[in-house]
Amino acid sequence: MRLQKYIALSGVASRRSAEDLIRAGRVKVNGVIVSEMGFIVSPDTDTIAVDNKLIQVENKKVYIMLHKPEGYVTTVSDEFNRPTVIDLVQDIQERIYPVGRLDYDTSGLLLMTNDGDLTYQLTHPKHEIPKTYIATVKGHLNEQERARFKSGIDIGGYITAPADLEVLKEDRTSSTARVIIHEGKNRQIRKMFDALNHPVLTLKRISIGSLDIEHLPKGKWRSLSSDEISYLKSL
Repeated sequence: MRLQKYIALSGVASRRSAEDLIRAGRVKVNGVIVSEMGFIVSPDTDTIAVDNKLIQVENKKVYIMLHKPEGYVTTVSDEFNRPTVIDLVQDIQERIYPVGRLDYDTSGLLLMTNDGDLTYQLTHPKHEIPKTYIATVKGHLNEQERARFKSGIDIGGYITAPADLEVLKEDRTSSTARVIIHEGKNRQIRKMFDALNHPVLTLKRISIGSLDIEHLPKGKWRSLSSDEISYLKSL
């Protein structure tokens, strides 16, 4: 088994993040640092450690959705001691990690699991899974700005893919819109609206594909059903 896959199956990190751990020299096999990508290990005979802590493959797979509140970072730990999403799921015994990210100031649907293969599948850019957000932004968007948003915007050396935008309501100083994107660049929606001079005031992810957080209170989580798990694996 490839080392990065073993790490992902252990629930320590996604496969992509596992590769970063290996490159950083934080992984040892039988007490020796391994930085070679694709290194083959035997789960039955080799001992694998990350940051000098022994890890083992998780036999029980866990799949949950969390309604992330604002003010939490989407990491397993934080160097600045800020609250993390792991703090909200401490009653789960298995080691799980977030699938993708939500910004510190963004709320909404976050998937978490210890299934490294599924995490890799859901976060790989080629899969273009639709993600739906509700954004409240400063000011009102004119037709030209809406067209730019939908066709793709330069957010600093990167042109975003076409996105869906529907303005749901406007009040005196702000607008609320439904946004659907198929990619997940860092702070992408905020950067898109910033490029139009309509900074985001609040942002919430309400769905990933057909999964949504309807009826799930903020700060709470629930296990995914078998049908929901099968759906995610089919994407």
